[in-house]
Amino acid sequence: MKIETRQIEAFLKAPDRRACAILLFGPDDGLVRERGARLARTVVEDLNDPFRVAELSGDRIEGDPAALADEAAALAFGGGRRVVRVRGCGNGAAPAFSAFFKNPMGDALIVVEAGDLDGRSALRKAFESAENAAAIACYADDGRGLDGVIRATLKAEGVGIADDAAAWLVQRLGADRALTRGELVKLAIYVGRGKEASLEDVRAVVGDSSEVDADDAVHAAAIGDVSGLARALDRLAAEGASPVTILRSAQRHFTRLHLCAAHMGGGGDPGAAMAKLRPPVFWKDQDNFKRALRRWDERRLTRALAALLEAELAAKSGSGRAGALAAERALMLLAGALNPRNRAAGAAS
Repeated sequence: MKIETRQIEAFLKAPDRRACAILLFGPDDGLVRERGARLARTVVEDLNDPFRVAELSGDRIEGDPAALADEAAALAFGGGRRVVRVRGCGNGAAPAFSAFFKNPMGDALIVVEAGDLDGRSALRKAFESAENAAAIACYADDGRGLDGVIRATLKAEGVGIADDAAAWLVQRLGADRALTRGELVKLAIYVGRGKEASLEDVRAVVGDSSEVDADDAVHAAAIGDVSGLARALDRLAAEGASPVTILRSAQRHFTRLHLCAAHMGGGGDPGAAMAKLRPPVFWKDQDNFKRALRRWDERRLTRALAALLEAELAAKSGSGRAGALAAERALMLLAGALNPRNRAAGAAS
């Protein structure tokens, strides 16, 4: 059975007893692990209990399919239902699971953790098509869902958070649930129980200063603030920031500008176009974002993105200072792209 997004939370709290095995898959490894542990704890609270928790690898099941049935049918010393946790599972284990679902053994809950599986995956199909199994997709947190994770995690640590600080975090966290929680716990320790995290707190603690400076550089390039860009690039150079990271930050920003420009259709309202973005533009960045939208049209943004991609390839092929120069030159060209004197030199003009 396939567990839909709206059903996941309820299922994690009380798994369907018909499901002898549950597959967790997706690009967010941290979320896969977190949900796997939650499911296992619905049966065994102490996941370090060697008598009630067994672990198998996907390779073990592929090489010895009978191992799955053996572990599922084993009895716990001292009684109680068991959990079998399967890690690193891929499509090669699909035949073993399909055979097991036709003749399941024992009453253990089998929790399977896998990576990103597309709709053609044999392992995913085996779980989704079986009435006595379940499959749950684990995708990166974003938007409203991530805001809830941020607030709930900090609340559990006894810390509140200001709305603008939460909005800033929504745009920077979410790619991996484990990393997100780690950053939030670090923030909670910094702020202290019973206090509220401010925007200044999260900017000081979450991520590193080079990320903030990269944002400053990208915004400066987009609005044509050459002097502001130069200052931000100097700070990034002093911090030894990765040129590829800087360029990818620029690509994300210019992609969002391009989406808005497409919504505006050459004459629409910037505010209405920005309202369609997810996650939304951080409120302190909205004025600069609007300035950039007035400065760039869809055609020029397409060229800007091509120039940034070309610069990333150059940064990857270069080494040390050569890579940094490729990133700096690309951003400087974008900053001066619409200045008539610089159009001949600007790849995005």
